[in-house]
Amino acid sequence: MLDVTRLHVLLAVARTGSLTAAARELHYSQPSVSHHLAKLEAETGAKLIQRAGRGIRLTDAGRLLAGRAAEIIGRLDATSEELAAHVGLRTGRVRLAAFPSALGTFIPKAAGLLAAAHPGLRLELTETEPPEALRLLRAGRADVAVMFRYDDTAPEDNGLHMIHLFDDLSYLVSSTPAGGLHSDLAEHADSPWIAGCDRCRSHLLDICDKAGFAPRISFTSDDIVAVQALVAAGLGLTLLPGLALTAHRHPGVHVAEVPGSTRHVYAAVYGEPPHPPATEALVKALRASL
Repeated sequence: MLDVTRLHVLLAVARTGSLTAAARELHYSQPSVSHHLAKLEAETGAKLIQRAGRGIRLTDAGRLLAGRAAEIIGRLDATSEELAAHVGLRTGRVRLAAFPSALGTFIPKAAGLLAAAHPGLRLELTETEPPEALRLLRAGRADVAVMFRYDDTAPEDNGLHMIHLFDDLSYLVSSTPAGGLHSDLAEHADSPWIAGCDRCRSHLLDICDKAGFAPRISFTSDDIVAVQALVAAGLGLTLLPGLALTAHRHPGVHVAEVPGSTRHVYAAVYGEPPHPPATEALVKALRASL
């Protein structure tokens, strides 16, 4: 069985790139770090580090184990928090990772509901897009990830429990007054476009392809305030979900609903039910906030 202390040492070496720096970070002596790594290599039967000039670097096996070690240690930390939360939800913390427009709309209400129901439970929020939110969830650094996906988004990995919250319609956003704005994307094939985050950009490319053209993307930004300012200045069109427009609506833009373009918003939890009480309490608050 792998020793957790030695996995911590390997992670420190991976982060710092040297035995000396890892020893300093862990408050160990350098010989102690070397000893732990040698023991870990003996346990695994794999060469984990190799010399590279005056420093060291991880082998392919070392990088693989370091990645798994981050997940293992993250899950152990999460388990400690879950056990603390079992004490009547009077203490402990629960961690939520969510995309910006969710944090700017329904999540503050959910946070208030959670605080009212469980005043001793501390909520920690991280703003991030869905791919990173799911990585935090898998690594045990988040307990719930509020994320979105489109019908054309690649499926998520196994091991995640996806709780559907609601569907979010998409809108064509332009500086053109609503009366002259066509929701048929093909009518705008020659217009410049402004793209958002990677997942939204992929969806824009896909839905425009279905409309028979490849959009000419002039700007890219995942900041909905900046995107709408660019649109209001007449620099292009964009596609935004209703939630983003609820979070912020520039007075100089006009919108038209785009049929067939909907994103699905979920609360993702690691593993199958039953989930820890703190996690269940947060999911309940998220549902009640809608």
